Amino acid sequence: MRQIIRKGMNVARINFSHGDHETHGETIDRIRRIAAEENAVIAIMCDLQGPKIRIGKIAKEPLELAPGDTIRLTLNEKLANNDDPYTVLLPHPEFVRDIEAGMSLLLDDGNLEFVVREVDSETLVCEVIIGGNLTSRKGVTAPTAKLTLSAITEKDRTDVEFALKKNADYIAMSFVRSEEDLRELRWLMRHLGGDNPPAIVSKIEKHEALENIEAIIESSDAIMVARGDLGVETPAEEVPVHQKRIIRLCNIASKPVITATQMLNSMVDNARPTRAEASDVYNAIMDGTDAVMLSNETAMGNFPVVAVETMATIAVIAEQNLLGERDIRRIYQPNAKGREVISDAISQATSQIAEVLQCKAIVTSTLTGYTARRVAKERPRTPIICVTPSEITFRRMALVWGVIPMMTPQFHTIDEMITMVVQTANNSGLVVRGDSLVIIAGVPFGVGGQTNFLKLHIVGESGEL
Repeated sequence: MRQIIRKGMNVARINFSHGDHETHGETIDRIRRIAAEENAVIAIMCDLQGPKIRIGKIAKEPLELAPGDTIRLTLNEKLANNDDPYTVLLPHPEFVRDIEAGMSLLLDDGNLEFVVREVDSETLVCEVIIGGNLTSRKGVTAPTAKLTLSAITEKDRTDVEFALKKNADYIAMSFVRSEEDLRELRWLMRHLGGDNPPAIVSKIEKHEALENIEAIIESSDAIMVARGDLGVETPAEEVPVHQKRIIRLCNIASKPVITATQMLNSMVDNARPTRAEASDVYNAIMDGTDAVMLSNETAMGNFPVVAVETMATIAVIAEQNLLGERDIRRIYQPNAKGREVISDAISQATSQIAEVLQCKAIVTSTLTGYTARRVAKERPRTPIICVTPSEITFRRMALVWGVIPMMTPQFHTIDEMITMVVQTANNSGLVVRGDSLVIIAGVPFGVGGQTNFLKLHIVGESGEL
């Protein structure tokens, strides 16, 4: 873990689809202890399992299925436990009720495909279209079905309560379909007594989410392009189109976006990535993603430290070219008005001023992280230092592109803010006397959601050092 942090990890994802609370709690405590020892800012993201639909146990596995075979998926345990191997338990009545004849079912991450030929109250009679070996507990998806089941399971409720107790920085919600799912999760966190509930990362992996993507982005704190299940729910060849569109919309909205799944998948078994994987990571960063995520590569792979180092190296190379070639992109909200227009204008001006004057840093003073996110979407060449009195914002900024988070005491006036900003940056070795800074903030302090103050400051001119 220490080596992974040293090689460039910014956010640790705790996957609630595996393991138990005791193990996860030990992992979170270990990450925070080592991060403190390494003087690193590491955010904790707890990833909910969500309503995963799985078949039951197959008595004699694997069950070999060939195209044209008939297989029954049933709620009836007695029927599934008879001597017919082609009758398999599907213990999800809320799923079965939403399935109609003619729909396709994908199993085992799309490796097998069935078409539903007949439906009754408890059994789906299916024809095998793409065969293979079916084993117990494999996942089932229905790409064209409009599922009515709740986005939060009983297991998720228990996991959310645990995440709140561990002061998680982000909760990733699986299988988000609309902004209603997000409202349900926010209500649950309030109901469980979270005084400062984690920010919500919406995982985009359902076809319904693509239809509601703008509303989901608006209602989320961050977005994850979860390409694994998205590539099952939609044709794999369309995933790059969706990925680019989602990244673009998140950039416009100043919301962090994560590109995930199979980024360096060959590094589970090999010490070097394929050329295609390196290109995949590089292009996601060039498109504007804030973060690229490793999964199996670090969870169960043979080269976890090397995978992190490789990912970080590709990111550095991509950003050198991004910063060397990219013009300021005018990617602002088309319907922005009021505070948003002012914030966008100041963020763009900040990036241009810092570039022209070759400033040492852009310093964003923020309570909620809003100001830092606004300037980060400009992708400036100049480092972004985010100073905040909020420990919650301090850790959450680990997910935002190009931001160096720093904690400061609470301040109340502009003069106090400038003094604390300069002293904190100087104590961290980021600035010295004579350096020029562009300082932006939202005034009055303590009011989130606005950026309306900009100052060019020369370190030492006011006698603060």
